[in-house]
Order: sequence, then C-alpha cells, then structure tokens
Amino acid sequence: MSFGGPGWPQQPHQGNDRPYQQQPSYGTGPGAPAPGPGGPGGGPGFGFGETGADTPDWGALADASAARARRRRRLFIGGGVLATAAVAAVVAAAVVTTDGGSGRDPAKNGAAPVLPSESARPEPSFSSVAPPPPPNPRDFIASAAKDKAPIGPETLFPGSRLTVGDRAYRKGATAATDGCGSAAQGGLGAVLAKHGCDRVLRATYVRDGVAVTVGVALFENEAAARRAKQEATGGIAPLAGSGVGEFCRATVCLRRANAVGRYAYFTQAGWTSGRKVTRDDAQVFKASDDLGTFTFDQIYARGRAQASAAATAPARTG
Repeated sequence: MSFGGPGWPQQPHQGNDRPYQQQPSYGTGPGAPAPGPGGPGGGPGFGFGETGADTPDWGALADASAARARRRRRLFIGGGVLATAAVAAVVAAAVVTTDGGSGRDPAKNGAAPVLPSESARPEPSFSSVAPPPPPNPRDFIASAAKDKAPIGPETLFPGSRLTVGDRAYRKGATAATDGCGSAAQGGLGAVLAKHGCDRVLRATYVRDGVAVTVGVALFENEAAARRAKQEATGGIAPLAGSGVGEFCRATVCLRRANAVGRYAYFTQAGWTSGRKVTRDDAQVFKASDDLGTFTFDQIYARGRAQASAAATAPARTG
C-alpha cells in the first residue's frame, strides 16, 4: 500500500532466505579459527551451512528455529478453528432458545431459523397513493353550485379607499339589486336578463375629477357570464352619492366589459365635470384599468379562499 510516497514493504527485509538467521562472529582469542581469505585478515571464512571444530552448527539451529515457527503457526490456526466452532455453537443455541421456549427444532418443522430482530420498533410505512391535487380556485367561482361564500358590496368592495400603486381612490356610494335591468343602461339590461342575471353589485370610486362605477353581475355559471360579456351593449348605470355628484349623463364616457368565472363585470368612467372623454384622456383610461383589475382580483380571491377552505376541511366519511 502506498501513502503518497514509496510503497511500504509487505514483509520484513531479512538479507537471506533463513528466518531469524544470524551472521557468524569471528573471534580473535585462543581457539578461534584462523582467518581465511574470506574473513578478516584473509583467512578462510565460515559461510552459512559450514561448521568448524568449535563452531555451532548454524544451519541446524536455523532449521530448528524454522520448525518451531511452523509448529506455532499450526497451533494458532488450530486454535482459530476451535474458536470459530465455539461461536457458531453459541449462535445456534441462541436460535433454539428463541423458539418460544418450546425446545422444538425449527428445522424439523420445515421452518428456517429466525434470528431475533435488532429492534422491536415497527418500520415506518409510506402510502403509495398519491395525494389529490389542490382544489382549483376557478372551480369555485365557475358556478353558483360551488360558489357559496357570502357576497355583497362590502365584501367585494371593502374599506373606504383603494390604493393602486401611487394612486389613491376614495370610495363613494355602493348598491346591490336583484333587478339587474335597473342597474344598466343602453341595452345592457336586456342582455343581462337574457342570460339569467341574478344580482348586480355596484360601487363608485373617484380621484382627481374622474369617477368610475364598477358593476358586477352574477350568473348561474361561467358560460352565461361569458355570453353576457360578449353580447354587452350600453353600459353599467353610473352610481352617484356619498360625495360624488352625477356623472356620465348626456356625455361621452368610457365603457368596458369583462368576465371571470360566473361573474361579468363592467366599468363606466368619466369626468365629474361632465366633460366628454376622448382617446387622449389617459387619466380616465388609467382609472378604468385600475378598477377593472381590482375587481378581477377580488373575484378571484373568493375562489382562492374557498379552495383553501376545502383543502383544509376534514374528509367526510360514510
């Protein structure tokens, strides 16, 4: 194995083929062998496997040492086998003990041994059934059958002021009527009646000499509201009062129509001075845009609120 540098040797370096073999020593005292050419002073040396008269048999000693090492290895391997067998016997005894204390051998009953579980706690389970999609807000404003939230001028046009960006409008008069024709002029009443208008809610807003009346007509379903918007002629009747004088009478005003869900909504915008509206009157167009966008948002907010309530309601059983 390498650790970023030269590889470490896998076995100790011995310098010869015999384990634990020592080099012979050369004495200089009496009785020491005479040096030869291979040893110090040029006398004959004693190589491995050679013996002198007073020199131990180094080869025999090395062979004996190797034999002892082999016996130790055999004893170690034999001890390991016995230890493994002992562990297997303990595991087998544990398996038999967990068999309900009956002492029956699972193998005799044709059942595989069952080891005890590591934990008694049950594993968590997850449903494979996908949750239903969240309700669509448009579904709740598409028909009277699902659009059950209370509605009136104060819920649809709350507060006394409306601020859009840097433009603040003051709210004037509000009205609600079941006679849809009385809240319309110039042929719009007949269109509303034709398609089954149930009710009309109106509110007027004013800012810097421009007044806008927005009227919301309620129908049974989305298809009826869409047809009323497509066939619209004339306009919603301007609503004066609460500090706003008459406007859009015997003059030119800006009329618009739109629909969302089961609601068709209309705006009529003009100068409180009675001056006719021209295409260059950006202030009037902007006021009409602001009130139309606000009305759309209010209607759609009804759908969101009802969808949210349906999503969090407890499921019915039975």
